[in-house]
Amino acid sequence: MQFLAPILTLTALGLLFSLALFWASKKFAVVQDARIKEIMEKLPGANCGACGMAGCSRFAEALVRKEVAIENCKACSEETASEIAGILGVDFLVKEKMLATLRCHGGKKARDKFIYQGIKDCQAAVELLGGHKLCNFACVGFGNCQRACPFGAIRMSDEGLPIIDSELCTGCGKCVTVCPRNLLVLIPRKGKACPVRKDDISSAFSNGVYVGCSSHDGAKIVASVCGVGCIACKKCEKVCPVDAIKVVENLAVIDYDKCTSCGECVKVCPRKIIKEL
Repeated sequence: MQFLAPILTLTALGLLFSLALFWASKKFAVVQDARIKEIMEKLPGANCGACGMAGCSRFAEALVRKEVAIENCKACSEETASEIAGILGVDFLVKEKMLATLRCHGGKKARDKFIYQGIKDCQAAVELLGGHKLCNFACVGFGNCQRACPFGAIRMSDEGLPIIDSELCTGCGKCVTVCPRNLLVLIPRKGKACPVRKDDISSAFSNGVYVGCSSHDGAKIVASVCGVGCIACKKCEKVCPVDAIKVVENLAVIDYDKCTSCGECVKVCPRKIIKEL
């Protein structure tokens, strides 16, 4: 009997605390919008962060709270985006898909000024005396873009240049942000060019034609440091039937409003750096 009182006391306290916790769980419970779960089931689950959110779960929550737009998800197909719009009860406007493209075809044809033996990182290489390439506009080829791509759309070639798989590329722009030389840009898969960097004054892409070089150096310098860089010969400018391509600051630049993608400039380029997509 002497143990009965303590037992009853502890039992009563336990019951009291249980009731208090139950009341608190109901009082302060956060009710999750059922649409979040539905949207999560539709999202690809890549958690790539290209939408600007910390993963797909956070993106789904932000969508429901109207903090972001559906098109912020670069990994969603048009069909998936349309289904999510249906869940949210909003209209979804189909926008043109973007594709990452490289503005350098130098690779091993771009000569080295010294043997680089440091960290195999593009940013680190560029910070060491401006990089080991003689051309200050050349891809250094250490694959930061490949490592940054959350969809496995980039592989490095034997030439030391990134090759972009157009089927896997979602146009998320991750590779664009990590390139220390600003050599990767997003372009529409169809239609006019759409550079993503304000300082991209030579966005040499058009509806099916692009210039695979970024150098603004003079012809003599370009020829001495790279086997394929633009030498501003103006052959492309002269052959264009619609006056859509001009050499500006030693680099061929395409006027997208005029370009018909006839391919004449591609044919006459002696350095083979004007190419069709």
